Amino acid sequence: MTDEKLQKVLARAGVGSRREMERWIESGRITVAGKVATLGDRISLDAAVTVDGRSLNLSQMAILESRVILYNKPVGEICTRNDPEGRPTVFDKLPKLKGGRWVSVGRLDINTSGLLLFTTDGELANKLMHPSSQIDREYAVRVHGEVTDVMLKRLREGVLLEDGMARFSDVQHFDGAGSNQWYHVTLMEGRNREVRRLWESQDVEVSRLKRVRYGCVFIPKQVSAGQWIELGQKELNDLCDMVSLERRKVAQKTVEQHTADNRVQKKARPQRSVEAKRGRPSRRG
Repeated sequence: MTDEKLQKVLARAGVGSRREMERWIESGRITVAGKVATLGDRISLDAAVTVDGRSLNLSQMAILESRVILYNKPVGEICTRNDPEGRPTVFDKLPKLKGGRWVSVGRLDINTSGLLLFTTDGELANKLMHPSSQIDREYAVRVHGEVTDVMLKRLREGVLLEDGMARFSDVQHFDGAGSNQWYHVTLMEGRNREVRRLWESQDVEVSRLKRVRYGCVFIPKQVSAGQWIELGQKELNDLCDMVSLERRKVAQKTVEQHTADNRVQKKARPQRSVEAKRGRPSRRG
């Protein structure tokens, strides 16, 4: 294998996302052959690399095996590993890994529930998040306020927000009438609070928001809020194909890993989603 950029090799090995690795390089946390790494360094898999003083076996870590899990995030959890305020995070209920870490594919704000993907494969995560991949996200949204055809037309054609133009690639009425209605909307990017800000630009309040699809992956009905499932080989193939990435093999788990994962799942109490409680089923999830 020819030399590749350091951050790309580390991401593929599951150390973290490519952007995260770039930040670690810039902060001096990574060395190559005993020297502090710099952005632009290229390495081979037999390079002597350390992260925070810990040596990495890149040849073993770079084998194209991946784990991907789908997590149904409840309202009230934040998308960070550690919160100074002690609030629950989306990482709290995930299975523990030995020699790797879960990389989150995007984020949801504290008041948004629904589908989140996590993977041990930083390169896959980077591809799934990168704007050039043009992956659509679908949300079930309950709005409070009068919605007109003129508003929906504007939301499809584009609205100027403080960080640029934004629009829904699709808006479909799902349920309800009057001032409380459910819509399913899709967009091709993941800017901060973009769904809420688009509706608010039309003087309409979002009272419930749940992500139900990320590209080719839908949230299954049997996965309750606060629960996760591991994706199989077919789903992993579909994700790789969607972003034109070399297919990976689903990493085989040991008996100990299966036992530990089951223990984590049992600790998480199943709970009905907000939509289910209110009798609002989400399309395909």
